[in-house]
Amino acid sequence: MYLIYLAKRFAMLFLVVVTAATLNFFVPRLSDKNPVLEKITEMSESSAPGSVDMQNLLQVFNERFGLDRPLWEQYLDYITDMLTLDLNYSITSYPTRVADMILEALPWTLGLMVTATLISFVLGTILGALTVWRKDARLLQITVPVVMVFSAIPFYLIGLLLIYFLAYRGGWFPIGGGYSITAFPAWEWEFIRDVLEHSILPACSIIIASIGIWSLGMRGMMVTVQGEDYMNFAEAKGLKTRRMFLRYAVRNAILPQITQLALFMGQLVTGAVLVEIVFGYPGMGSLLLQAVDYLDYFTIYGIVFVLILAVAVSMLILDLVYPLLDPRTRAHRT
Repeated sequence: MYLIYLAKRFAMLFLVVVTAATLNFFVPRLSDKNPVLEKITEMSESSAPGSVDMQNLLQVFNERFGLDRPLWEQYLDYITDMLTLDLNYSITSYPTRVADMILEALPWTLGLMVTATLISFVLGTILGALTVWRKDARLLQITVPVVMVFSAIPFYLIGLLLIYFLAYRGGWFPIGGGYSITAFPAWEWEFIRDVLEHSILPACSIIIASIGIWSLGMRGMMVTVQGEDYMNFAEAKGLKTRRMFLRYAVRNAILPQITQLALFMGQLVTGAVLVEIVFGYPGMGSLLLQAVDYLDYFTIYGIVFVLILAVAVSMLILDLVYPLLDPRTRAHRT
């Protein structure tokens, strides 16, 4: 039975990836712009008049990227490339491969977004659980309204406030960028410290804006488990408060939080766009924005396909791990 269950889940994963990849192929092509023509026009503007044969270059680049072939042939080539993880070359940065561009930008996004998301998830979940469990705590009564107010403010606005007060006026942190202009990327403590200093404000903007959302979700789930029979039974057995809180209340209330976390982890790139723009932070968001501006088909395809895979794989992992967290799903599955 379990092998059949796995086969169904992997088949669903494949279907989701192909369907999303198909949409990924057609949506950028709704624009009437020609990315090759845009690139050649930019080259001609930066060169001496008459030095660029636009018609010849347009034909060569169209043949190189297969844009002169029927759309259905381009689609089949695209699906084949995506399934074999061949992300092709970037149109605007040719002859740089899209995979190399993603590998260069991905660590910046993962380092910032994953760390900030996990910190906000842990803090928000604990805070939301404690607000229901310890209603008489004075500190919680003060903290909860504050984080709820910040959760209603977009993180890029919080980022602008942090830049103005802590970077521009206070001078305590760098205003933007991933590292100093004079720094040379290397696995050395000085460069690592410089990167950490530049990531503090972007991370804080994400944490401040997200912690209230996680707290509110956990608070709602904790309220629902308070009157459950297993909670009343645990209290009647005289179990310790700490065990009731962790093993009975939090363990059952946290399941929807984990589902939301898995979905959010798969969508890190979309959440990173505005953060990276505000702080001038290098990463997948900035790379995607640049690709959209120049309508670089293959860069858009590569980045969005990575996002599709991340969401699909995260949901598959969640689907396989969920029965370990909640035995009731195992009984339902069988």
